[in-house]
Amino acid sequence: MLRMLSLVMLLLLTVGCASQYPNQNPLGKVFPSVSGQSLEKQLIDMPAHFADRQVLILLGYVQDSQFDIDRWLIGLDMTQTQVDVYELPTIAGMFPRMFKTQIDNGMRKGIPKELWKGVITIYADGDKVQQFTGNTNPNNARVMLLDEQSKIIYFYDEGFSVSALNKVRELIK
Repeated sequence: MLRMLSLVMLLLLTVGCASQYPNQNPLGKVFPSVSGQSLEKQLIDMPAHFADRQVLILLGYVQDSQFDIDRWLIGLDMTQTQVDVYELPTIAGMFPRMFKTQIDNGMRKGIPKELWKGVITIYADGDKVQQFTGNTNPNNARVMLLDEQSKIIYFYDEGFSVSALNKVRELIK
């Protein structure tokens, strides 16, 4: 019972520490320079890691955004869309960073190992990314298609829709 109470307090503190940023449309901008760690424990510098190819990024700011991300992944799979896809759980605030090992281990338990290289968690630069796109309605994934120069050529943050999926597919080479 004490452990459950501690977990609830942790969650409340985590939510309470997050800054609120109005949603932005970063279309036409270059993805910000940030670092993260894959679930394979590799340090990744972005956007350099994505250079010279189109990539689709699915940003999630809260655990509940995984539902939206999963719908995007299923839609991409069902339509046999050929593009490199990266999930970027983006967690802002110093308090969650203290628990990054537990958070990452929890994700490893729920994500098949063959997908770990495509899941890059952003902690230290989480606030920077959230400010870049805004974090109003955090349950919605932020979907970005980056061109070969890491410029954002598609952006969507209104929750999965078939028409949004079709629009991003039209831009994928």
